[in-house]
This record gives sequence, C-alpha cells and structure tokens, in this order.
Amino acid sequence: MNIELLFFGITKDLVGKNSIEYQLSENATVKDLKNGLVADFDSLAKIDEYAIAVNEQYANEEIKLSEGDLVAIIPPVSGG
Repeated sequence: MNIELLFFGITKDLVGKNSIEYQLSENATVKDLKNGLVADFDSLAKIDEYAIAVNEQYANEEIKLSEGDLVAIIPPVSGG
C-alpha cells in the first residue's frame, strides 16, 4: 500500500524533501513505518522522539495504516 509522508522542521533537512510517497505492506502499523524509515533514512535514527500524525490526528505505534493515509513526521519543538 502507498501512503504520503510529510516532513516538518528538521526532518525536511534530514530527508531532503518536504514529502514523499512511501510503500508499506498491508496491515502495517506506525511502528512498522518507523522501522522502515530508519532503515531507509539513517538520518531518522531518533524517530522515536518525533510525533507521528495520521490524517491530522496524533497516532501511537499500534495504529494501523491504510492505503492513501497522510502521515506527518513532526520533530520536537523548543522555543522561548
């Protein structure tokens, strides 16, 4: 199945793109996605520190993904 990934903040620089289409096996979870991203992009090794949103809703690792989902990778934000 194909999903669309959106990268925000530093993740755009780490991957080199704002968005990509990404292929996963059927019944993949957010955890499966994270594992795949770390394997494909060494620069995302700290992905467990990032928030993941699926179709504009924050998601935990057990959420199953579906064809066409829009998934955002959101790094921690600091400021003052």
